[in-house]
Amino acid sequence: MEKPFNNRAWFLVLPVFVLVAFSAILPLMTVVNYSVQDTFGNNQFFWAGTDWYVQLLASERFHQALGRQLMFSAIVLLIQIPLGVLIALCMPRQGWAVSLSLVLMALPLLIPWNVVGTIWQVFGRGDIGLLGYTLNALGFNYNYVNNVGDAWMTIIVMDVWHWTSLVALLAYAGLRSIPEAYYQAARIDGASRWSVFRLIQLPKMKHVLIIAVLLRFMDSFMIYTEPFVLTGGGPGNSTTFLSIDLVKLALGQFDLGPAAAMSIVYFLVILLLSWVFYTVMTQDEMGKKEGTA
Repeated sequence: MEKPFNNRAWFLVLPVFVLVAFSAILPLMTVVNYSVQDTFGNNQFFWAGTDWYVQLLASERFHQALGRQLMFSAIVLLIQIPLGVLIALCMPRQGWAVSLSLVLMALPLLIPWNVVGTIWQVFGRGDIGLLGYTLNALGFNYNYVNNVGDAWMTIIVMDVWHWTSLVALLAYAGLRSIPEAYYQAARIDGASRWSVFRLIQLPKMKHVLIIAVLLRFMDSFMIYTEPFVLTGGGPGNSTTFLSIDLVKLALGQFDLGPAAAMSIVYFLVILLLSWVFYTVMTQDEMGKKEGTA
């Protein structure tokens, strides 16, 4: 007996296709269209082919912005992932303190990005900011407006303060999902605290940590509002990341063709690095599946 086939079921997913087309595909195709053309206004476009891509990939300005972006993402990941796991390990497991700690950890995530930048802009000022005034009083000569090292340190500390909570909450969820029987077996075997973490907690948290690493990498690689509000990309171009440079190119210089080409390359870099992260972190599981197949 043949099963009935009803094409009307496609109408159920049609709204999803329309939504994706308007929110993702059409804007992306528009950017691709701009990236292969040049315009001098009056809605007149001239075919440029791959000129903007060739020019961009040979640009020292793009290389420097990409290098700063990669360095920033690497630093915040190296700090936030271990620190978030450590905080999750120290969070309470039962009682009223659980709800309190969860609320406190979620608070930084609720603050809008431009407000975070404004908070740290005032916080780091040497004349009225608590951080800047205290460091200068201790003799550190701190000034994030003129000193490159101070500007980088302030942006990194700001991002760690803002987003480590996300890693901690994800790691905490992973820890809470571990059955109590594992800990009971470890106590019977006399396992040390380090052995419990290395052999039980860390492997069980692996999936949530993969999500945490991917989320934090993508977000840190696309960061714009907080450093722009805090330093505006300065001093000089020392904190001009790819996102800030892209906005300067598109809206400051109104070079739509090069900005569109940069947007496409920027998107492909994020996509490629995310794929590399995911492949490396899930390599063990893929090997096990191939071994059992």
